[in-house]
Amino acid sequence: MPELPEVETVRRGLNRVSLSLPITGGELLLSRTLAAPDAEATFWEGLIGGQLREWHRRGKYLLGELVSPEQQPLGWLVVHLRMTGKLLWVHPDQTLTAHCRTRFFLGDQHELRFEDQRTFGRIWWVPPHMTLETVVTGLARLGPEPFADDFSLSYLQNALKNSRRPIKNALLDQALVAGIGNIYADEALFLSGIRPTVLAGKLRRQRLQRLHAAIRAVLTKSIESGGTTFSDYRDIYGVNGNYAGVAWVYGRTGEPCRNCQRPIQRLVLVGRSAHYCPHCQRA
Repeated sequence: MPELPEVETVRRGLNRVSLSLPITGGELLLSRTLAAPDAEATFWEGLIGGQLREWHRRGKYLLGELVSPEQQPLGWLVVHLRMTGKLLWVHPDQTLTAHCRTRFFLGDQHELRFEDQRTFGRIWWVPPHMTLETVVTGLARLGPEPFADDFSLSYLQNALKNSRRPIKNALLDQALVAGIGNIYADEALFLSGIRPTVLAGKLRRQRLQRLHAAIRAVLTKSIESGGTTFSDYRDIYGVNGNYAGVAWVYGRTGEPCRNCQRPIQRLVLVGRSAHYCPHCQRA
C-alpha cells in the first residue's frame, strides 16, 4: 500500500501538472470506486466546469481543492489509493489498461487516470457546504502528521504510555500517527535500534526520542527518493520510486544487514510482517 512518501510524491506531481485546467468530463469504469456521492451523475455535476486549485495530503489521502473559474469553492475531490491504486497523468489517446477505473479529462490534451488492480481504492466528491470529515469519515480518525508540531516527543510518549501493543503494530495505527505503514515502521525501528516486538509502553523517553527522529528521517529520505516501489506503486508519470534500493530492512529477508552484515529476519506480529536485524535491534 502506498504510504506517506508515495502519496506525497503523487501530490507534488499533481500540483505541477493539473492545476487551473478546466475539468471537461470523465468516465467511471468501475462503479464501486466511487465512495460518495451515491449517484454518479451527481459526482460529475460537482466536478465538471471546475478546476483544481491545489492538492493537499492528509495521511494517505489526496485532497484536491476544487474551485470555479472565478475561484469560488466547489468542494473537494478526494482519493485514497489503498493497496494498488495509481493516479497517472496521460494523453487522452493513450490506450486504456484493464485496470483503469476512472478517467478525468482536463483541458483539451490532458487526462488523469485512476488505475487500481485490486479495486480497493476509493474516490469521493465532497460538496462545498459539507466538511471533509463528514463525508470521508476516515479523516476524522487520523492522528497527527509526522512532520507537524503536534507530533512531538511528548505526544508520542503520552500516546504510548501503558500500551501493551508491540511497537511495530502501534506505529501502524493511523490514529497514533498518520501515513506510516509497514515499510517505514520497519525502517524507523531499524534506525532507532528498537526491535519490532518490544511493547510500546516499555519504551523510555530516550529511546522514543531516537524513534521520533528516525520516523522523520526515513520519511524525508523516501520523499527525496520519490517513494518506494516493491510491486504496484508508480508516480503520476508511471515511474518507480527509488527508496527500495537503499532500504535498511524492509523487503530484504535473508539479505545481509547494511550495517553489520548479519541476515535480515522477518516475523509476523498480529497478522503484519516485520523485518529487522536481530543484531542491530537488540531490544
